[in-house]
Amino acid sequence: MKKIGLIAGYGHFPLELAQSLHQAGYEVHTVAAREETFPEIEKITASTCWLHVGQIGGMIKAFKRAGVSEVVMAGKVRKLHLFRNFRPDLTAMKGLLRLKDRRDDSILNTIADLLHEGGLTLIDQTLYAGQMLAGSGHLAGPAAKKRMPDIAFGFAQAKGIAALDIGQTIVVQKQAVLAVEAIEGTDEAITRGGSLGSGEAAVIKVAKPNQDLRFDVPAVGPDTLEVMKASGCNLLMVEAGKTLIIERQRFIEMAGQYGISVYGYAED
Repeated sequence: MKKIGLIAGYGHFPLELAQSLHQAGYEVHTVAAREETFPEIEKITASTCWLHVGQIGGMIKAFKRAGVSEVVMAGKVRKLHLFRNFRPDLTAMKGLLRLKDRRDDSILNTIADLLHEGGLTLIDQTLYAGQMLAGSGHLAGPAAKKRMPDIAFGFAQAKGIAALDIGQTIVVQKQAVLAVEAIEGTDEAITRGGSLGSGEAAVIKVAKPNQDLRFDVPAVGPDTLEVMKASGCNLLMVEAGKTLIIERQRFIEMAGQYGISVYGYAED
């Protein structure tokens, strides 16, 4: 059986991707983040090595022991860990010295380079998660054609923010930006934006221009809808073909239950 490595972060995406890889005929060996990864990952992979965020040398050694040469990332590791409880090993320290800044792309490309130097090839997240990608048009929840001006406006604004590698999510209402995601993460940006709206705020999530599909592919799921419901946001727009929908069936059911309209949007 072919072997593949899984670098597992937060959420259900690593669990779904592990199952997809298994169905594709792979023996999956996982390196999981102690601070982030769900413990259920141990039940669905051939081996699991638990490491702290920053132990890149340990990650490489674990994969090499398992006989892995290709690895895939799944799940977010919050950048806040760079400032709290960060435990870099010697390999990670070498990478930190190379960084010109601490933007997501700079950090993730450096990690990919370190993996390559360790004999590991990082592959696209979407190669085995294609069925999870959002389509275009009305995807879930009630129809909301009258909200298209907010969708088109928000898409353009979010693309501009993503191009600067600040964040991939914004919150808008009546063609005004209420919140922009930065280091605090998507959920906090949604909460902040929703608190400034009047129950009609729209969450806009996009990919970066020239998105590197090896990492940080935008994703939404039931957790996104929970935060939106709690904060008074009733429209979610995701970039079609470039956003992963986690736990799709549950996501669709929850959107209908919560009255949240979900649309996939793509540039003309």
